[in-house]
Amino acid sequence: MRYCAAFALIFGSVTIGERSNAVDGISPYETFGGDTLKCVINTGDENYGRNGFRTGFSYELLQAFAGHVGATVEIKLADSHCDYVDSLQSGVIDIMVLPDTCGHCGPELILSRKIDRAVWAVNSEDISKIKEVNTWIATFSESDRYKEMWMKYHRSINPLSRFDRNMISSKISPYDQLIKTYAGKLGWDWRMLAAVIYQESKFSINTVSHRGATGLMQVMPSTAEYYGISDLLDPEENIKAGTMHLARLQKLYSEDGMTDMEKFKFVLASYNAGEGRIADCRNLAAARNLDNTRWDEVLKVIPSMREEATLQETYLKFGKFNGTETMNYVENILNIYSAFCEICPA
Repeated sequence: MRYCAAFALIFGSVTIGERSNAVDGISPYETFGGDTLKCVINTGDENYGRNGFRTGFSYELLQAFAGHVGATVEIKLADSHCDYVDSLQSGVIDIMVLPDTCGHCGPELILSRKIDRAVWAVNSEDISKIKEVNTWIATFSESDRYKEMWMKYHRSINPLSRFDRNMISSKISPYDQLIKTYAGKLGWDWRMLAAVIYQESKFSINTVSHRGATGLMQVMPSTAEYYGISDLLDPEENIKAGTMHLARLQKLYSEDGMTDMEKFKFVLASYNAGEGRIADCRNLAAARNLDNTRWDEVLKVIPSMREEATLQETYLKFGKFNGTETMNYVENILNIYSAFCEICPA
């Protein structure tokens, strides 16, 4: 009852004057301004699909709120093994985004009014903070910017379903503009890069593999560190790290006399399996008098790389290689790219 009473009090406490200030971009409480706003997002365990887009949507909302209060922002995904109540109480975390179905969170926390299908939790003792959050939510959720953001994340759930229905669209994902920018740096058709990202994460920023690959382009933390990237949840930073790695791989094949499409296939294979593995594949193909500048020719030797006899026949620096995942990976991306070209022909 303590929680419910407090929630009712705060939920109904946004005045017309406060809403007007929020419209004008003025924080009426100034509880967050000048600080680093530390946030955690927990919208559910599903990596692919609606919850992944919900995480992306919440990420952008938190950035917008931080801009409103004049704070920098650090956003992390919730760790399923951590209880964040103590962190919220101690001020280590300012806001935690939760599904609106989370229900009672105990007297230590208080929930904001709903925004889309989420609520924001703060320390129940920070009354001014929850008032500021609710003032902003009440106003921002009625703004044109909110409507544009909502459309971006809620009208791009499954682009391949549009392909199945022969639908044409100017959009593929919530991140099209970023994809176009970084595809341009690679010299790629942006739909190629979109196909890679779809294969890797279905455009869900909260995707994390069992090996630790993270975010839209499933970048390993060690790879990100190599390129000077630290925040792999950030869509732009993740795409930047992924495309920097693709650019390095692309350079490896720049002097091999390959066509652009063949180069693209080898870059994809290397992105999935590592350039060392693909070098082994190409060396074995050459040893068997196959054209190792053509992916279809290299494919012929990959099944034999699973066999002990192949290790005795020739030196493979990285040992046996199953290769099934990589073969499917390249084929899937080419098929997705073809579908994206039909969905978005311009």
